Amino acid sequence: MEETSELIVVGGGIAGLNALAVAGCYLSPGARVVLVDSRPGAGGMWVDTYDFVRLHQPHPIFTAGDIAWRLGKPADHLATRDEVLDHLRYCVEVARTKVDLEERYGCEYVEHSEVDDTVKVTVRDSDGRIETLTTKRLIKAYGNHVLPSSPLSLSSAAVRSTTPEALSGLIAERPEDSSPVWIVGSGKTAMDVTLMLRREYPGRELNMLAGSGTMFSRREAFFPTGPRRWYAGTRINAMLRQVALRFDGTNEQDVAAWFADTYGISPSAEHANFFGAYLSDAELAEVRAGVRRIEPGHLDDVLDTTDGPAIALREGRSLAIPTDSLVVNCTGYLAQPRRPYEPFASDTGNVLSIQLRSSVTGPFTSFAGYYLTHLMFRDKLRAARLYELDVEDLATKSRAAIIWASFTLSMYNLGRIARTLPPKVMLDCGLDYDRWYPKARQIAGATALLATQPWDSPRYRKSLDTLGERFDVRVGPVHR
Repeated sequence: MEETSELIVVGGGIAGLNALAVAGCYLSPGARVVLVDSRPGAGGMWVDTYDFVRLHQPHPIFTAGDIAWRLGKPADHLATRDEVLDHLRYCVEVARTKVDLEERYGCEYVEHSEVDDTVKVTVRDSDGRIETLTTKRLIKAYGNHVLPSSPLSLSSAAVRSTTPEALSGLIAERPEDSSPVWIVGSGKTAMDVTLMLRREYPGRELNMLAGSGTMFSRREAFFPTGPRRWYAGTRINAMLRQVALRFDGTNEQDVAAWFADTYGISPSAEHANFFGAYLSDAELAEVRAGVRRIEPGHLDDVLDTTDGPAIALREGRSLAIPTDSLVVNCTGYLAQPRRPYEPFASDTGNVLSIQLRSSVTGPFTSFAGYYLTHLMFRDKLRAARLYELDVEDLATKSRAAIIWASFTLSMYNLGRIARTLPPKVMLDCGLDYDRWYPKARQIAGATALLATQPWDSPRYRKSLDTLGERFDVRVGPVHR
């Protein structure tokens, strides 16, 4: 008979590794823990994303629990894919020193059921074999469920449709080729692709089809360097409060306009979308210098005409492009509906599900992995009375409201978490963006946050309730 484990964590990405790191604070050294992931190793999306991706925030605050990086580079270094993977795998090594960890990669979660005080978890290995595992607790850390993109399905036979993941190899196959590139999308992936091509292939013509346009957070506004860390810049937690106090559940356009004027940066003249990524002044200048055309509009297809291939836009316009152009799919990865709703906490509190159908931190799932696991092991998942938001459903009704609603949701739940968990849990969160600043600014910010929560929380809750009624999306306490 198989031994019952103390915990099964499904998902080896940043959310799952935070759950694993936190669990090690509560379990005994000999406790059996199983880590399940469908990929060949830990690291989540970083395992199979494009090889030139860079972390868009200072690397020390992208971690599991409070595990410090061993990279030995300046704190503002934007870590490469391989550097991130090295750190995330190191986080697994650290977890292994605290529990009896069994790693099952190439293994897919199928279903689970709760029986008495145990959870039966059915998994399928890479050969299709089905197995049922027994555990006391289950954490399904799907996070944002980011998967590699696919080439756009285009009618034209005169262009080459590809993805960021395949782009480097495709160019390497024909090094003498200088065909123009059309980058479809204007988010972080599009910026990564643009910067890589400009630096590695400076003579190649680059064009961007920007959709509705993407706004970024200006990195210098939140992560000043050198002595400026003592007196300049806005702490992320302070910005979140500013947004949450402005958002009332109906005014996402007004909040977006304020954010754009205060903290925003964009390569597009118009920018309707914002999902929290950072871009520096220097990167923006490089993108604008490297891209010949930044066209608004959404791609519908590429058609072969008598005059050659042409991009057909959803808005009705048409753009002629040269034969053999590369069309790179850099459209969004987040908030794509994938699975039915399930609450983030089961009735027993023995199953925790970290995903976007019942989100407590919006797309910032690493924080959910950290804080919700603490609540789980302290049997306070229900007692905290957190609000959940169906981000995937909201995405089908108002993508413009997602980020502002997520900020408000996070601020409301962070206040409840801070009143439920010991202060040490908050202080030990290595993900805290305020750690970029000197300790004095961190402490002042944390003190102000706690002092204002009793007055702010009712406003946050009202805004979220208004949003739920307006768009008919699930929002509120998970156990009502």
